[in-house]
Amino acid sequence: MAQSAQSVVSPRDFGFLGFVWRALASFVLVAATYNPTGYSYFHWVRGAVNGDTLGPEHFVVGVLVLIGWVVLLVAAQRSLGTLGLVLGALLLGGIVWLMADSGVITLDSASKMTWAALVTVAILLAIGLSWSHVWRRLTGQLEVDDDN
Repeated sequence: MAQSAQSVVSPRDFGFLGFVWRALASFVLVAATYNPTGYSYFHWVRGAVNGDTLGPEHFVVGVLVLIGWVVLLVAAQRSLGTLGLVLGALLLGGIVWLMADSGVITLDSASKMTWAALVTVAILLAIGLSWSHVWRRLTGQLEVDDDN
């Protein structure tokens, strides 16, 4: 059964909601890997190591987490480049600093600073995942991988 042209989503339809979905996916991966609540892959494995119950389920989930990181980091690095990632991290870090300095957010505990860092990493990954769409909107140029 053929789809109508209106039901097909094209790359030109990328918008704020597309960025939000990418940011949410990035945040889920970042927070699932480590967060200060004690409920993360890191804490699960640490508890298993301490309790001498480390098993294949930890390995399988670890490989899945690693795959998620590789996919997001490679996509972000290809889209932004190393310099873009560094500049993005500096800009986002500066925004967090500015917000803390102006009292918009408080970073008076290690937990709050950790959450700020996790959100910053997730936003940077989401920007990397979205940058090709943004670049196309700004310039009209397509980015193409020519690694072959």
